[in-house]
Amino acid sequence: MNSSDTGKIAVVVGASSGMGRAIAAALAATGAHVVAAARRETALRELQQEAESNGHPLEIIPVDTTVQGDVERLIEETVAKFGRIDLLVYATGTNIPDRSLDALSPDTWEMMLSTNLTGAFLCTRAVVPVMREGGGGLIVYLSTGAVQMPDVSGVAYQASKHGLTGLAHGTRVEEKANGIRTTIIFPGLCDTEILDKRPTPTPRDILDQALQPQDIADAVLFVAGLPARAVVPELQLFPSRL
Repeated sequence: MNSSDTGKIAVVVGASSGMGRAIAAALAATGAHVVAAARRETALRELQQEAESNGHPLEIIPVDTTVQGDVERLIEETVAKFGRIDLLVYATGTNIPDRSLDALSPDTWEMMLSTNLTGAFLCTRAVVPVMREGGGGLIVYLSTGAVQMPDVSGVAYQASKHGLTGLAHGTRVEEKANGIRTTIIFPGLCDTEILDKRPTPTPRDILDQALQPQDIADAVLFVAGLPARAVVPELQLFPSRL
């Protein structure tokens, strides 16, 4: 976001680590009023302390995005404090080591879809009326490059991320008359803690060439800094050497 966006109200869901954490910190550094949300309260407090030490205070609200009441409370508390929401970033996502089709169970399938997709729906459902009342807004969803280039990240992971595309584009088309825009970002390999859930560790020489969370944060700043008349429906961001 550029200098004209100072004072925007941004909610970052999944801000306790990785891309979400970098996005929350980057938005706060622009002067936006940031509400950072995630399940891990300790990690959120560490983010808050670091941001404050850099002169960029932000708010934190512990939230489980798979719980409708938690999501509604997040949006209600943000509006109660700031009066509106201009930007929501859904950066929550997970995977599991036992991700192959023959290892998946109905329970792990449901867990993956709840975290990666249903949580995004609940956040969208809660924030859209607020953005309508405020005359518009932007919702950014973080997906994966595996949507364009299928890999062995697992059928539950890929199915949930494909579903995120439908949620993003469907919302944008339905709500464009209300000034609500959506962007879905497809990052390639990024050095975040979700890689610790891979069945086998990613070699260090590969990680050295991967994206960093700040790269995705910079992409969010770019799309969030565009004027309301413009929208980037999709953005692919891959490591240049992989």
